[in-house]
Amino acid sequence: MSDTSRTSDTRTPAQIEADIKRRRETLAETLDEIGVRVHPKTIVGDAKARFVAGIDHTLGRAYVGANRLVSDVKGQFVSEEGAPRLERIVPVAVVLVGVVGLLAVNSRRRKG
Repeated sequence: MSDTSRTSDTRTPAQIEADIKRRRETLAETLDEIGVRVHPKTIVGDAKARFVAGIDHTLGRAYVGANRLVSDVKGQFVSEEGAPRLERIVPVAVVLVGVVGLLAVNSRRRKG
């Protein structure tokens, strides 16, 4: 059995006093810890840390998503060996040149 489970008639007054002192110290430590946890600076600091962790997590997911998208697009225009896939690049380039040309013609018409 432990000291705390003994009946009071088997302990000496010195043992009882030591037990009370030990319990007071434990209680004081617990109260100090609670005081630190509920202190406004601690609460604000914890909230800031959670917010920053959430932002970091969101940015990390966005980075991974963007990286995956770039890899997927690159996979469409570059073969596994690293050679450009001209059969896919040329049609996209022609469409882009056509769109830029239409925008240029349209902007000239608006100005003139």
